[in-house]
Amino acid sequence: MDKLLIRGGRPLNGEVLISGAKNAALPELCAALLTADTLTLRNVPRLQDVSTMLKLIRNMGVTADVQADGSVVLNAADLTNPEAPYELVKTMRASVLALGPLLARFGHAKVSLPGGCAIGSRPVDQHLKGLTAMGADIAVEHGYMVAKLANGRTRLKGARIATDMVTVTGTENFLMAAALAEGETLLENAAQEPEIPDLAELLISMGAKIEGHGTSRIRIQGVESLHGGAHQVVADRIETGTFLCAVAATGGDVFLKHGRAEHLDAVIDKLRDAGATITALEDGIRVQSQGRLKAQSFRTTEYPGFPTDMQAQFMALNCIAHGTSKVTETIFENRFMHVNEMVRLGAHIQIDGKVAVIEGVEKLSGATVMATDLRASASLVIAGLVAEGETLVDRIYHLDRGYDQMEAKLRAIGADIERTK
Repeated sequence: MDKLLIRGGRPLNGEVLISGAKNAALPELCAALLTADTLTLRNVPRLQDVSTMLKLIRNMGVTADVQADGSVVLNAADLTNPEAPYELVKTMRASVLALGPLLARFGHAKVSLPGGCAIGSRPVDQHLKGLTAMGADIAVEHGYMVAKLANGRTRLKGARIATDMVTVTGTENFLMAAALAEGETLLENAAQEPEIPDLAELLISMGAKIEGHGTSRIRIQGVESLHGGAHQVVADRIETGTFLCAVAATGGDVFLKHGRAEHLDAVIDKLRDAGATITALEDGIRVQSQGRLKAQSFRTTEYPGFPTDMQAQFMALNCIAHGTSKVTETIFENRFMHVNEMVRLGAHIQIDGKVAVIEGVEKLSGATVMATDLRASASLVIAGLVAEGETLVDRIYHLDRGYDQMEAKLRAIGADIERTK
């Protein structure tokens, strides 16, 4: 099993190329299921979750050719098996994104209940509720969601869908399903994360009729068929935010090429309050820091609030900041699993339910730590970069699910980090 060995204490300087967003690439790979024409996606990150999704759709009969430049050329004309088996779904929750497109184009689908990070309950009931409102008949049998069109229908029907909670993958599933539905679909309480309008722009380029994407109210007028096209996956805002926190914590001066400042307003505001200098430029973001900044309290909320996917990384910064901070996690109930590992590095953190109180210390000391989920992995890497001595981060297969060559990018800007067996 691979590990990361980090010798901390070095500032970071230079340039990092931000990869395409995992959370945009995964639904956009599933969008290929909506058409018999060829779809080309550029700037697809090379991640374990992307590899899993490619295996999943290839298993259905989709051709998916990965190009040297990071593009993926997809064609679902000869799809023969509209099923997502447990063996492929169990490691990645985003597999549920195949349900809407398969049901919309083929009228039936069989998708395993998903797995993925152990960061709390993320039920698929909202997906089932919305698709049922669009005319699907869905049963959960032997761990599978078995779906077909109800009452002899040949197409899904438009509907008003108001989810009980904001759900990103739910919004994406409904967008793709509604693109081929008969009539108009109105999504209320829709997710507003940047990955949603990126998917909508892809669908529009394929012939879909969508308005309001990027707001909480999205209107889709269904069409009979979609055609192929080409699309560039939006830059990964969480990778961008992770590197922003890494440089803010270690000190240094780094340009994040393709980073989108407008997608990280809440994080950047907190980093500026902490004392880092963040400059939005034409093709990226520059971050400058003297290290050991001022502690910042924050509360995670749905976009455009402070993202739960950045909570652990910012906590690593708070661990060595001046002062005491309070972090409130409102999205996932198990997203403080990195705390015990940070304490092993010398951090002072107390947890009370959904609140973590961090008393900043002057320095952390290297130790062996274990990653428990994707973003926890990144936070431990940041902590290792500022800790004295050697830090060994175990179980980094979590990291490989969401970060494209993270250690190589860090090494290129001055970090002493290597992958070991």
